[in-house]
Amino acid sequence: MEALHPTTAPSRPSSSIARHSRLDDAQAVATSVVLVSLGLCLLNAAGLTTGGTPGLAFLLNYASGWPLGLALFMVNLPFYILAWRGMGRAFTFRTLGAVTALSVGVELVHHMLRVSAIEPLYAAVAGGVLIGLGLLVLFRHGASFGGVNALALFAHRRWGWPVGGVQMGVDGLILASGFAVLPPARVGWSLVGALAVNAVLMLNYRPGRYLPSMPK
Repeated sequence: MEALHPTTAPSRPSSSIARHSRLDDAQAVATSVVLVSLGLCLLNAAGLTTGGTPGLAFLLNYASGWPLGLALFMVNLPFYILAWRGMGRAFTFRTLGAVTALSVGVELVHHMLRVSAIEPLYAAVAGGVLIGLGLLVLFRHGASFGGVNALALFAHRRWGWPVGGVQMGVDGLILASGFAVLPPARVGWSLVGALAVNAVLMLNYRPGRYLPSMPK
């Protein structure tokens, strides 16, 4: 996916741009699941959390002992109403499929990969970058991993608010809740990871700059 300079962008109308095929969307979901599940694994290994519904799932996992994949699926359920009303049926079904795949992927990584020791700073930065890249791939195919992702895309489409900016604001509230179940130092490192996620999105998610454009 290459950035196009405004002076070199093709003049043809956006309606002539080829849509992503179902195979394109499927590989995007698979790529995103691999990237995000690895990022979550690094954060979990360091005892950190993050923003968005994955952050809510982490908090539920730490507080109740629920498997992270199950917690991730459950916390997303209320947000499907927003996705249905604000982004349409196709987006909602793609998101439901992506969240289900991620829930399974998180549990698969948990059983297939063991991280015995990791520095919190590296876990925060590397995990955040992996999650941000995974979300970026998925956003370009008109889907999300639910929750705050759906809210951020809805606000971007409806009011033009920056995706990363919306996520950062909501993430701050979710991370602040981490003080209830995590030591302050871990919440601080978690904030670093959330900043890494949103930095990737704010610097790279610019729909008008890339082709094909996000489906209407």
